[in-house]
Amino acid sequence: MGRHTRRSVLAAGLAGAIAGCVGGSDDSPQESEEASDGTTNENGSEQSDSDQDTTDAETNESADEDASEPVHEDYETTVVEVRSADDEVLGRVTAAIADTGDLRYLGLSDTESLPEDRGMLFVYDSVSDRTFVMREMDFPIDIVYAGDDGTITEIHHARSPGPDEDGNELRYPGTGQYVLEVNRDWTTDRGIEAGDRLEFDLP
Repeated sequence: MGRHTRRSVLAAGLAGAIAGCVGGSDDSPQESEEASDGTTNENGSEQSDSDQDTTDAETNESADEDASEPVHEDYETTVVEVRSADDEVLGRVTAAIADTGDLRYLGLSDTESLPEDRGMLFVYDSVSDRTFVMREMDFPIDIVYAGDDGTITEIHHARSPGPDEDGNELRYPGTGQYVLEVNRDWTTDRGIEAGDRLEFDLP
């Protein structure tokens, strides 16, 4: 969608659906994420310098693999920038695009964790009052509502459901055409607030 397309849609919440689950409006079901010589191992055996180097290398390799592990690989994605009224870039994430009823309903509810530089962007056809819920969410998120021009209208800091909750009762209403979901306090840490805007291109 062109650069209308270059939407000022902020990073605090996603769509009249649920924060990862839309709870109730239109077609979004989810509405209404010191080593030194002789270091001792956990099992009590001694570890030589060469063993320690090997362990460190394996640890680094494992971390690299985790960092490169794909997130929402079956989704189309877009880079979402959040800009202030002075056009300062406050934050940037790569967001999976949820633009169908099924994808909006599912949201982040099947995602175990979310890297700091990732999010999900819920896309609707028009501006409307929406409610996002935390259905079956494993982690807390920020839910950012934005209007048709990407201007942020509301930001919620949503907690994850407790042991005896399914998340449907955790409801976060707002008005917008776009909803961005990111890790909780991502917006707070970057000083993002209502009136800032989201910018992104849609395929």
